Amino acid sequence: MPGGVKNAPGHLLVNNKLVVTMSDKKGIVFNIQRFTIHDGPGIRTEVFLKGCPMHCKWCSNPESIQPNRQLGIYPAKCISKDKCGACLKACPKEGKPLEFSPEGIITGSNSQCLSCMRCAAACFTHAIKSWGEVMTVEEVMEAVMKDETYYKKSGGGITLNGGEVAVQWEFALEILKACKNKNIHTCVETSMHCSPDIIQKFYKYTDLIFTDIKNMDSEVHKQWSGAGNELILKNIEQTAKAGVKMVIRIPVIPQINDSDENLRKTAAFIRDHLGSSVVQIQLLPYRKMGTEKYASLGLAYPMGEDYKMPERSVWEANLLRIRNMLLEEYHIPVVAGSNERIEMSEL
Repeated sequence: MPGGVKNAPGHLLVNNKLVVTMSDKKGIVFNIQRFTIHDGPGIRTEVFLKGCPMHCKWCSNPESIQPNRQLGIYPAKCISKDKCGACLKACPKEGKPLEFSPEGIITGSNSQCLSCMRCAAACFTHAIKSWGEVMTVEEVMEAVMKDETYYKKSGGGITLNGGEVAVQWEFALEILKACKNKNIHTCVETSMHCSPDIIQKFYKYTDLIFTDIKNMDSEVHKQWSGAGNELILKNIEQTAKAGVKMVIRIPVIPQINDSDENLRKTAAFIRDHLGSSVVQIQLLPYRKMGTEKYASLGLAYPMGEDYKMPERSVWEANLLRIRNMLLEEYHIPVVAGSNERIEMSEL
């Protein structure tokens, strides 16, 4: 900009005055994935924010739940502190909170850890991984803008995901505003388990919202997801009344929420309360994913080792049966899986 000199992220020095050009708010991002095609129309960049108030037992991203940065530990990649020791040399904490096996293999860290992530940066074997990076809005936008040409050609854009986006809502909102300033299509994936006021703040800057309906029975919902469904359903209804377009996802988990009774209640709620705001309803299969990430955080996989999925041919046939049942009985735009294209004309 003529007459302007960059002074700090998000600021410009113009005629000796500091002018804010982009929010310098910071947030914690645990992944930025380019060229995604399942979470919104076209080719997208997906930004994953840490922090989630829910605890779905089938969650495949356990690193997203805690809002703070965390160490992921992969002992099989460690060559021992005696042969290497780079992590110990990098750690600034007196007493060294890293923990090791008798053989000198990294096993974790204790409560004295500062979460500075210097050990992860120093570990060249990737036995220590940083789950979460502090980023500014400008830094996120630098990553997003790398694929601007693809967005324009495919009708794509950015998708904010989590965790739960509403946990870092101020940071998320500034990213959405920055995208709108660049005419980039925006999607937000949210559990809707947050204050209605927060969800309302997203409406002006969001083209499409993805959310789940996991179970219509609030007690069962709480048992498997850590929270009841009243606030979620209230926010979904509020979003529909505001005229914001949504994709509703139904994770179909055998023996948990896959009864015809629950699925019919879900379909009736969508038909009777959400109207034309819903552009697509996706029936998603359960997949056992993220077990290594749970282990890296010292956590057991919540679904347990005894929970077994039926063969692929069985669950695929069941999803098609459910789709046909809901189409015929409720006349709602339901599909099996997340591969069916969301047409821009629907938005």
